[in-house]
Amino acid sequence: MTIYPLLQAVAAQTGSGAGWAMMGAGIGAGVAVIGAGVGIGRIGGSAAEAMARQPEMGGRIQTASLIFAAFVEGAALFAIVVAFVIQGKVS
Repeated sequence: MTIYPLLQAVAAQTGSGAGWAMMGAGIGAGVAVIGAGVGIGRIGGSAAEAMARQPEMGGRIQTASLIFAAFVEGAALFAIVVAFVIQGKVS
């Protein structure tokens, strides 16, 4: 995977600043996805640890972790939509 085509596209549009906006939107979408992956991973790890410590609370812990994972996914989806809206306004 090379980044050269992306940099060439940015360099072609640097006069108006649109290239930098498109690059920022792409980086923003990537950071949102990475952040969501890290957040959901930490939720899952903490839930597994909590269920190992208190097996009788497993059902409640699992339900809470699924709700928190949905919140993290929702925030990531919102960030990606904002990045694509920025990219759409620039193009």
